[in-house]
Amino acid sequence: MSESIPTPAPAPTPGHQPGVSVRHTRGKGEPRFPDGPKPDPAGSHFERRIRSFQPRRSRVTAGQADALQRLWPKWGLDIDGHGVIDLAELFGNDRPVVLEIGFGMGEATAQMAAADPGTNVLAVDVHTPGQGNLLNLADHLGLDNVRVANGDAIILLREMLAPESLDGLRVYFPDPWPKKRHHKRRLIQPEFLDLVAPKLRPGAILHCATDWEPYAEQMLEVLTAHPDFENTQADGGFAPRPEFRPLTRFEGQGLDKGHVVNDLLFRRVQQPVRQDAPHRDEPPTGA
Repeated sequence: MSESIPTPAPAPTPGHQPGVSVRHTRGKGEPRFPDGPKPDPAGSHFERRIRSFQPRRSRVTAGQADALQRLWPKWGLDIDGHGVIDLAELFGNDRPVVLEIGFGMGEATAQMAAADPGTNVLAVDVHTPGQGNLLNLADHLGLDNVRVANGDAIILLREMLAPESLDGLRVYFPDPWPKKRHHKRRLIQPEFLDLVAPKLRPGAILHCATDWEPYAEQMLEVLTAHPDFENTQADGGFAPRPEFRPLTRFEGQGLDKGHVVNDLLFRRVQQPVRQDAPHRDEPPTGA
């Protein structure tokens, strides 16, 4: 079992007491984090669609607020949908980049980044405390290969990433939307894979994990049916949890409740170049 990374003690922040929510300390009308992530970076002008997530602006500790204020200008990215990101410029190097969608409080993300310093991690979430916690962990551990993105991952993929710019995609424990009428909100759908595939280099791994078995079955079905992905498992089923994915606190709680966790590892395949049929007025090749 992988050891979890302890949350570092926050540095004293003027005007705040450790563990006290910052929402009680700002003046009326003041932005929550003047130098931090924007509440709605893309704005409502982009689209009106069913979102696969619910923005959560819950309690932020003083340490998380301090990290957001200090580190967001350096390591943060608001997903505004305006312009394609130069990932080499964003990270300051041309190492491979893995996109992680939904990182919770960031402990597993930080642990994987620390274990693999040769890979850059672009971590996307809308959970403000988690954004601050991951920035705090990256700072504490001296990680230079983590960037935190705030906003809608769909807009990031569609508007802001170049073709074949990613060497991997991680989607760990996405919201299962268990009610049948909400299944359309689940992230892993054929349309999502259509959007993701062109952004992944051939050979890149799409790694999903969930503790909701009906969602796992749907993921397996959707991924297996998509022509741009192939299962890394010879039997066409679920994969054992790879050693590089830490056992998270959330996952441990689920296991204690008897939940079954399933991992899926699918490879982006290179589609063969389509050979156009000869014109009907032209002789076939070799005639």
